[in-house]
Order: sequence, then structure tokens, then C-alpha cells
Amino acid sequence: MSENQSLPFDHPRFRSWIAVGRACQSMQAALTKALAPLGLKPQHLDVMVNLYRFEGLTQQELARKLLVGRSNVSMTLPQLEKRGLIERQGDAVDRRVLRLKLTPSGRRTAEQAMAIQTALIEAVLSPAPMEHCTIVAETMEAMVPRLQAFEKSL
Repeated sequence: MSENQSLPFDHPRFRSWIAVGRACQSMQAALTKALAPLGLKPQHLDVMVNLYRFEGLTQQELARKLLVGRSNVSMTLPQLEKRGLIERQGDAVDRRVLRLKLTPSGRRTAEQAMAIQTALIEAVLSPAPMEHCTIVAETMEAMVPRLQAFEKSL
């Protein structure tokens, strides 16, 4: 930085950026500990929640919903398959396509994990007024496409 530029540490946007990053890291750490009794990690929960909501996704569709590459998903899926939590089924129309589904055990485990996640969110955010939660959510939702566009420009 040049002498004429101020350091960003006290700038409200910088402070907000750091606070969001810290909150995200802390929430991930807390969620990791909370899910441990189920033998799940946050990335497992992400996959299972999406398959719970959108049964029959392809691996590529799942990766797009998770905002990760297919390779990230392909490392997680075998772990869940091995535990009998998900299965791949052939598509009724296109035999080249495999659809991902939760098994009955996977569905029960996903419900338990979602209850853990919901309790954690409630415990952490219940002191905040709903209006504040809405503002934070809208701000973060608006930031995602801008970050994605920035990433693509690099």
C-alpha cells in the first residue's frame, strides 16, 4: 500500500468481511463437533441435505448446487455410499446418467443431522432479531453472484 492509502482494518466493509469469515469458520468448527456423533462432516451434510431436498440429482447437478467442482463431490460420495447412506441409480430415460438418492438409512441420518444443524443455528442466532437475520441473509445472498463473477474474471 502506498502512503496515501489508508489501511483497511477499520473500514466497515473490511470489518464485515472479516466478521463473516470468522463466523463461518466458527460455525463450521461447531458443526463439525456437533455432527461427529453421527460420523458425519459438514460436507457430508451438504450432500445429504441436497439429496433430501432434490432427490435424483446427478453428480454434476449436485456439484453445481454445492458450488464446488465435480471432483470434490466425487471424493465425498464413495464415503456416503460405503456407509449405505446414498446410492446411485440409473436414469429411466438415459442409461448413461446416474441419479443420486438417499437410502432409507441415509434419510433418517440426514433428518438427525438437519436437527443438529437447526438446533445449532437456533442457539447461535436466537438472540438476533429476525429483521437482522433477514438483512444478513439478503446481503450474503447478493454477495454470492458478485463473488462468482469476480472468480470467473481471474
